[in-house]
Amino acid sequence: MNTQILTTLIADLADDFREPQFLWQVGTVAICFLLAWQLSRVLRRMFSQGEPTHGVMHIGVESFSRVLSPALNMVFLGVGEAILGRWQHTHLLTLLFPIIGSLAIIRFGFYIVRKTFSRQGRIGTFLAVFEKLFAILVWIGVVLHFTGLWPDVLAALDDIVLPVGKNKISLLNIFQATISVVLTIVIALWASAALEARLMLLPSMHSSLKVVLSRVGRALLILIAVLVSLTIVGIDLTVLSVFGGALGVGLGFGLQKIASNYVSGFIILLDRSMSIGDMITVDKFNGRVTQINTRYTVLQGFDGAESVIPNEMLVSNPVQNFSLTNRSVAMTTDLVVSYQTDLEKIMPLLVEATAKVDRVAQEPAPAAYLMKFGSDGLELRVGFWIVDPENGRTGVLSNVNRALWTVIQEQDINLPYPQRVVTLASPVGDIAPSVR
Repeated sequence: MNTQILTTLIADLADDFREPQFLWQVGTVAICFLLAWQLSRVLRRMFSQGEPTHGVMHIGVESFSRVLSPALNMVFLGVGEAILGRWQHTHLLTLLFPIIGSLAIIRFGFYIVRKTFSRQGRIGTFLAVFEKLFAILVWIGVVLHFTGLWPDVLAALDDIVLPVGKNKISLLNIFQATISVVLTIVIALWASAALEARLMLLPSMHSSLKVVLSRVGRALLILIAVLVSLTIVGIDLTVLSVFGGALGVGLGFGLQKIASNYVSGFIILLDRSMSIGDMITVDKFNGRVTQINTRYTVLQGFDGAESVIPNEMLVSNPVQNFSLTNRSVAMTTDLVVSYQTDLEKIMPLLVEATAKVDRVAQEPAPAAYLMKFGSDGLELRVGFWIVDPENGRTGVLSNVNRALWTVIQEQDINLPYPQRVVTLASPVGDIAPSVR
């Protein structure tokens, strides 16, 4: 009884194979495959031209293009079966339709998972194992369909009952609930990833506003997915009122810092006090903002070390932002020359040498100043501006000092050493201890 579907289908195919009309089925299948292959190539080329070709977007385009061929095959096979079925049997098309459909489902599942969970185009070990497990489950479903075991498997799962408190739930209900929850949440994550990718491509929108909209969109989609999945499972949503009250009490006592960090994260993104790429200093941490998450912000220092800063610190403490309205940063270097130095000659040379250094801004132009008549010589200061502080300041300062040292050597400028004159109040012999 279980193999009746498969046996009947094989018998029908054997009968069709003896008839000349079987060639029409073969020809229809070949035409469907050829049309699907050609159209998928055209669409794949269109997707490749319309999307970026790197990172997560590259993985999305590549994986979605793999969905096109089996999906189009299903469409053409369905059309061919409907047309050819008016004159003769189409058992070959009936056999191929679920097989090609399962392949389309597998590849579409890969596309959804990769667009949702892959980062920078990298497929992790867990993701690869999950894809293999998903493919195995789909092929098992196809085998159960052909063998006619689906009703028996569902009945067996429904007969297995697990006690949950005062209620009893069958294994089939648990299986259906798990699938519905996973599917809705994955679809919500996929939709949020697609929304974030589209927002990041908008050139006229501020980066902080893009991050805010993507975070809010993801939270709303996940909330809707959870509510929908609970409704599908059959859980009464009024029970969430109890959970909401408990969550409020937990936030009031033990989760104050976490809640404060989350609220501070949205405040930072909404008031645009900083954005990704800004150079900031807060407390003892400084560096470039590489990530602004809802709970923390990541700073990458000039030495490459990354600091995870709670968002509450960025809201409650003073923050020095070098890139808020103007990315230019002023820098200085000091030197001391002897009193015999011709300042009218040397100062323009120092300014000219500084202006020739890479990364030194030409507007505002470098300048040299006489700061003080020191005890050892004339104290000079050379000031200049840079417009790319995210690339570091030590390197450009070193290059400026080397350029100034070249000028000092060429012009034979004397850099005086500190000199001190020590005067003794009385002769040495008068203060020497007597020896008996």
